[in-house]
Amino acid sequence: MKNTKAEKSTTAKSPKKSAKPRTSAEMSPVLHEFFVDELKDIYWAEKHLTKAIPKMQKAASSPELQQAFADHLSQTQEHVRRLEQVFEMLEEKAVAKKCDAMAGIVEEGQGVIEDTEEGTPTRDVALILAGQKVEHYEIATYGGLRQLAVTMGHDEVASVLEQTLNEEKETDALLTSIAENNINYEAAEEEA
Repeated sequence: MKNTKAEKSTTAKSPKKSAKPRTSAEMSPVLHEFFVDELKDIYWAEKHLTKAIPKMQKAASSPELQQAFADHLSQTQEHVRRLEQVFEMLEEKAVAKKCDAMAGIVEEGQGVIEDTEEGTPTRDVALILAGQKVEHYEIATYGGLRQLAVTMGHDEVASVLEQTLNEEKETDALLTSIAENNINYEAAEEEA
């Protein structure tokens, strides 16, 4: 018996079912291990930043930029505490694993301090750019981790990660605002 065109179109493809979050018990142990490994990576990054941010704050000459770095240091310390909370929620030990990406970004930030003249708007521009590179890495990481947490059914973990993600976005926007409102223009008028 032959199928008509109408029958073929209804039987050829079934509609996609929407994926619903699974419980931890149903989740792939491989995905869980990857998720925890990535948490260890960002945990190291945040802890490393608590040492790098004071150096950036000290190198900045703009009081507004110095304050932004001081505020972000406090926020980063809170991010470390939140990650420890996430590990606890997952019944995992809070262990840091070196984040090569953040190590490289921080090293580059140290390089801009060394390559620019102290007390100049150009150094402040370089520090803002270095800070935004940090923020963008963190935004990408926390965004991905939050989505994985949702996929895995860890709604409380997702909520904690989203809170940090939103703060990273706010810091990025603040750095942009500081640059646009005065520092970039001051650097543009700086004499050689």
